Amino acid sequence: MTEKKVLNFGLIGASGYIASRHLKAIKDTGNNLVAALDKFDSVGIMDSFFPKSDFFVEFERFDRHFDKLKRQGTKIDYVSICTPNYLHDSHIRFALRQGADAICEKPLVLNPWNVDALEEIEKETGRKVNTILQLRLHPAIIALREEVAKAPADKVFDVDLSYITSRGNWYFVSWKGDIQKSGGVATNIGIHFFDMLSWVFGEPQESVVHLSEPERAAGFLRLKKARVRWFLSVDYNDIPEAVKLKGQRTFRSITMEGKEIEFSEGFTDLHTESYRNIIAGMGFGLADARTSIQMAYNIRNFKPAGLTGDYHPFCKK
Repeated sequence: MTEKKVLNFGLIGASGYIASRHLKAIKDTGNNLVAALDKFDSVGIMDSFFPKSDFFVEFERFDRHFDKLKRQGTKIDYVSICTPNYLHDSHIRFALRQGADAICEKPLVLNPWNVDALEEIEKETGRKVNTILQLRLHPAIIALREEVAKAPADKVFDVDLSYITSRGNWYFVSWKGDIQKSGGVATNIGIHFFDMLSWVFGEPQESVVHLSEPERAAGFLRLKKARVRWFLSVDYNDIPEAVKLKGQRTFRSITMEGKEIEFSEGFTDLHTESYRNIIAGMGFGLADARTSIQMAYNIRNFKPAGLTGDYHPFCKK
């Protein structure tokens, strides 16, 4: 047997909420983190994974270090990107121009035309943009997709999606509360659900926005194989009382034809599985991300219709 090659990684956004999953995925796949960057230096989490990794708080020094490594013959194979949404395309461009492939958290970019620009840079550099669409790897979602595929060709399912993940006052002070930087609630917390829905039920054919506020958004999607009422919120007050009584601050529910689809378990190692697929050349790329980016962009820019038509029942609250 040939010995597995250890790949070199860089990481941008080491202090972010999601960075620990990327650090774990790099370690679990038997690879090495060479250097990390974050303007915030609260990155003690790195000690649990790569204590010998170089760390920078200034992009210019990080860039210079990459150039130095390249001239010394050390190749950076991948750059993992866990930065605020509006910086993703810039950091992806950095990775590709350094001769590395990119692994970027979702939303990959905020606007559809950003995808077009990255396609051009892929062609120019010969490198690949990968994104994390971990719900596509979840066993329950894979089973759901197979069930939908086996249904009669003219079957259109009725689906309700509810996702409420409570956030404190800090959320709206941070970049996440700035729609120009995060894309708003529908993009920041909804993008992976929109990707999952279009992956399972087919391309979107109609989209209506009933509610669009800083704390919540709701609307209706007609997909090829589904009619979807969706509701997304970061406001604790939107959580059902029965859930609050259990001391929980998050509520996630997807029903199809009135039946709950259970997928709350099994999330732990999906980033590692994503990395394995990417390293094997089977990662999700720009074409895979395009539909959900367009969906979220449309929702962000549509004028809300108000509570008319087929709206999610949580809107009444």
